[in-house]
Amino acid sequence: MATGAVDEPISIPPPVAELESIVVSEGGAPIAPAAEARPAKHRSLAKIKSGVQQLATLVGVDKRKISRLGSSARMGLKGLRFFDNASGGKDGWKTVEKRFDELAVHGRLPKDQFGRCIGMGESKEFAGELFVALTRRKSLDAEMGITKDDLKEFWKEMDQNFDSRLQIFFDMCDKNGDGKLTQNEVEQVIALSASANKLAKFKAHAATYAALIMEQLDPDGLGYIEISQLETLLRGMVSSQKTEKKLKRTHSIARSMIPKQYRYPITRFVGRTMDFFHDNWKRIWVLCFWLTLNAVLAAWKFHQYRRKTAFEVMGYCVCIAKAAAETVKLNMALILFTVCRNTLTWFRSTCLNSVFPFDDNINFHKIIALAVTIGALVHTLAHVTCDFPRLITCPSSKFMRTLGPNFHYKQPTYPSLLASVPGVTGILILVIMAFSFTLATHSFRRNVVKLPSPLHHLAGFNSFWYAHHLLAVAYVLLIVHSYFIFLTKEWYKKTTWMYLVVPIIFFVSERSIRKVRETGFSVSIVKAAIYPGNVLSIHMKKPPGFSYKSGMYLFIKCPDVSPFEWHPFSITSAPGDEHLSVHIRTLGDWTTELRNLFGKVCQVQINLKKANLVRLETTVIADIESDDTSFPKLYIDGPYGAPAQNYDKYDILLLIGLGIGATPFISILKDLLNNMEINQNDDANDFKVTGPQSAYFYWVTREQGSFEWFKGVMNEVAESDHNNIIDMHNYLTSVYEEGDARSALIATVQALQYSKSGVDVVSGSRIRTHFARPNWRKVFSDLANAHKASRIGVFYCGSSALTKQLRDLSLEFSHNTTTRFYFHKENF
Repeated sequence: MATGAVDEPISIPPPVAELESIVVSEGGAPIAPAAEARPAKHRSLAKIKSGVQQLATLVGVDKRKISRLGSSARMGLKGLRFFDNASGGKDGWKTVEKRFDELAVHGRLPKDQFGRCIGMGESKEFAGELFVALTRRKSLDAEMGITKDDLKEFWKEMDQNFDSRLQIFFDMCDKNGDGKLTQNEVEQVIALSASANKLAKFKAHAATYAALIMEQLDPDGLGYIEISQLETLLRGMVSSQKTEKKLKRTHSIARSMIPKQYRYPITRFVGRTMDFFHDNWKRIWVLCFWLTLNAVLAAWKFHQYRRKTAFEVMGYCVCIAKAAAETVKLNMALILFTVCRNTLTWFRSTCLNSVFPFDDNINFHKIIALAVTIGALVHTLAHVTCDFPRLITCPSSKFMRTLGPNFHYKQPTYPSLLASVPGVTGILILVIMAFSFTLATHSFRRNVVKLPSPLHHLAGFNSFWYAHHLLAVAYVLLIVHSYFIFLTKEWYKKTTWMYLVVPIIFFVSERSIRKVRETGFSVSIVKAAIYPGNVLSIHMKKPPGFSYKSGMYLFIKCPDVSPFEWHPFSITSAPGDEHLSVHIRTLGDWTTELRNLFGKVCQVQINLKKANLVRLETTVIADIESDDTSFPKLYIDGPYGAPAQNYDKYDILLLIGLGIGATPFISILKDLLNNMEINQNDDANDFKVTGPQSAYFYWVTREQGSFEWFKGVMNEVAESDHNNIIDMHNYLTSVYEEGDARSALIATVQALQYSKSGVDVVSGSRIRTHFARPNWRKVFSDLANAHKASRIGVFYCGSSALTKQLRDLSLEFSHNTTTRFYFHKENF
């Protein structure tokens, strides 16, 4: 069953190993401080230690062997820490001391500042309980605060060894200090840990999870557990640390074995340059061709006006202006092709896809827009600052002889030039372009800019969308502008319409196709659901003739929200599924309104499952067959091509989704499952489905409720993938990494329940959830070792913050191993 990386079920060790694990010091020497100076629970440890030594003698167990067993147990538990890794180390105390000086009041650190001081600022409640436990151990008044010397003692205890950290953690759980943990005390610490890790639903089941722990560690029904059972409970929760250290040593060795072509500065530069050209050759040749085309047209127009009579009056200024105008005409034509999505989708399925980077159409669109901006500015500045002044100051006799016919033998003035048809249309074009291009920048489009009312409506996707449609007016003005220019009279020499006619035909055809689809692809909604995290799931009947590949996306329009706006969303259903589905996260005005419309007509159904270890599910679900349900009308347009649609040409898949970025890969996973079923059903006929041999899916999210979105798919994969074709990994970044005391009981409950029922208590699915963020270098290294000489397609959908790291790792491991990684970023 493909359930990701699953730890072995926790087992209770033999009595000798269990007891010895708590009485052997870090170095293996017995702990034997004076019993009189200890509290009762500490004296009990001394008795346990003495009993272990006697037991070892009786049963003939070698003392050194027991010592090794205990040391081994603690080596796996060294990660039971109370502060982040960044706060530790030999310089950790210096940082804490500096914070103390900043936060202390009259030389004493109050309880509410303890978390910030030790690097646990985001877990104030947890840090407060830790503070109380530490002060209780020293018989200090927690309300009075602690001195720097007290803090240093606390720091040493928390950073000393596992025995000390385990005792502190036990004291924090043991509220009444009797050396025993009751179910109520365990429940309180679980709730505290859940709050620190932002697991609201986990906290709601703290009592159930505490009962599970007592069931495992108190089989005799005594009603409490002791420190020895607590150590057993936490055993193995940081087993990944040894692997991590081994990985770091491996990387150090790898760095010392640098290939020959990277050893010296010159060869390293040449090698990296060759690698860059090898990985980006399609982008490079297209950009070079485009730049060359712009340069040739500009040079041709410059040379043409160099020989005209207008040159006698305006000189090189008119040559520069006309050369820039020629590039503007070319790029205004090309930019339309980059948004002809139907055409690009068709080209993706042809052999041209191996030569042209069609997946980069949005990036090329932005580059062309920049070229249009530069060309328009150069054209305008050359005219208004150079050509116009020369025209109006030119001697009348010379003007009439050279340019008189072009101006009806009337020498213009500066105001008359600006008020002319070319002048007015040129100004309007610049205003529209400036407005549209500004609202298309990241700061405005993503609503990063916070403008005062009523200007705040200028920021956001809606403003970008509507402003971009003003460019249709700019195209009309551009044709009018070129038709009424002064220096050319023959219509066939006014070439702007020649540049634009074909692209405009393509663009209008695309819009016409969308209009036809709007009437033909009016969909019937089968089901809608609103999941935690404000994600709307819509299942629709597949329209006749709607054929698509996994990884593609479509556009949706809801007239009840806006009669004009279309928004793109990844298709989450597989081509073989009966229904068409999308998952829409509420991020802007349009999606918020759509979610509200569906929320109004949906029937709220809260499924409270029986009080076991299955999480609380709260979803909003409705069925179109209900008489009292009327969903908003939707229209769809598509499908359109995306990088992920070509997933089937790779041997192995690495699918990485951040949050809602998992949507394009859910369709791929479903498609792989469908292919598995076809393959299994047709084994007798020796039928073999082509495509990837296996797939690795990494889903990273920061909200526990996100796992509700695709829980059904994850369970289906776990139950159907008998040949381990799909390897799924869920990561929850709101939980502290394994080894942190704040997530110790969370990880333990998770392991206990998973070994018992095969259900993950965090995600509610059969896929095990990991904490914190993945070690991407380790992921790539493991894949390179497991699939040597294979072609691995890396598909990523999420925030741009991770793009560079994944791209760099793909290049690095492609160059340094026999495995080839091909990185693709989903763009909308």
